[in-house]
Amino acid sequence: MSSLNEMLDMGGHGIYVWSSYAITLVVLALNVVQPWLARRRLVNEEARRRRREVM
Repeated sequence: MSSLNEMLDMGGHGIYVWSSYAITLVVLALNVVQPWLARRRLVNEEARRRRREVM
């Protein structure tokens, strides 16, 4: 268990290292999710517009 604690602590720099990993993962996730949500919103708006034109 001490080796795990040493790995997480990283000589006192663990908080900076692990927080940078967390921030990087959040940014990468946003780079995947935001375009997906934008496309979904665009498709829904286009479908609504087409339904209005038909009526």
